[in-house]
Amino acid sequence: MTGVGRYLGAHVAARLAADPRIERVIGVDPATPGPEFTDLLDRVERIRLDLDSLGGLLADLEVDAVVHLALVSAPDPQHGGRAAMKEQNVIGTMQLLAACQRAPRLRKLVVRSSTAAYGASFRDPAVFTEETEPREVPRGGFGRDILDIEGYVRGFRRRRPDVIDTVLRFAPFIGSTADTTLTRYFSQPVVPTVFGRDPRLQFVHFDDALEVLHRSIVEDHPGTYNVAGPGVLSLSQAIRRAGRVAMPVLEPGLSGAAAIARNLGFGRYGLDQVDLFVHGRVVDTTRLEREYGFQPRSTAAAFDDFIRAHHGGVVVTRDQLAAAERLVLEGIRQVRSAVRERS
Repeated sequence: MTGVGRYLGAHVAARLAADPRIERVIGVDPATPGPEFTDLLDRVERIRLDLDSLGGLLADLEVDAVVHLALVSAPDPQHGGRAAMKEQNVIGTMQLLAACQRAPRLRKLVVRSSTAAYGASFRDPAVFTEETEPREVPRGGFGRDILDIEGYVRGFRRRRPDVIDTVLRFAPFIGSTADTTLTRYFSQPVVPTVFGRDPRLQFVHFDDALEVLHRSIVEDHPGTYNVAGPGVLSLSQAIRRAGRVAMPVLEPGLSGAAAIARNLGFGRYGLDQVDLFVHGRVVDTTRLEREYGFQPRSTAAAFDDFIRAHHGGVVVTRDQLAAAERLVLEGIRQVRSAVRERS
């Protein structure tokens, strides 16, 4: 399993190690897992290794299943930015699949993907099925990476038809324990939105994502699956449920609103998130429910679990509020200046 040094990978690996049907769990990650994962990974064999160094390791270890979770969903300027993100996501996946191709005992491959593969634009259908092609190439780096990753998996599928491969397109994670760009977005006391837009959103509870991943490994479910909670929430409904205040901005100024969030310390926001909060995205989960015999809890229920765990919200200091006010005023000045130039 790749990515065991991160939250999702550590929890999936721990569940597998506790399953008596699993003989051995080997976690691959270039970084040492944080101390918060020590107990979780107690029964997991860990190897510090980059994906480009796998080589014949999978064959030497006689691995019969590979789970690929080591994806980066947003660029981190402190760790190489967009270039490092693409290196990890796209090149890393390509190198992993090359190693899988040389593993004669391999019989199963499970790959984490994302509904970001569908993009988000004004031309989107009301609901995406697994066969729906994106109407436009995603603007964000993560969405483009996902398309490349799935393309490599399709190539691997043709070269190794004997391997059962499962691709899981997850909606954004949420829940009582999830710490993601999305949860940090809704944890802000003032939530930036796009003026005149109220997109429909879907989430998947983190515990349900773990269950689907576990079943994908211990059972055989070849193919591609959308993984999301049934039903939708509009962005305005989600903000009201969270007890937050919406701050509508003009669409060209949304990058300024994202800068406000970064200034307040609420994480990184890229074009993938911006487009999601402009256009929304809803996927059909009929195939998942039919083939797995499992239905994740609804989007509304998953979001309510997140709200209960984060009751009380985020404390914002006076200096942070002052910085936010300055950024808002600067954004207003920029929009007014742009309007005057056009006129």
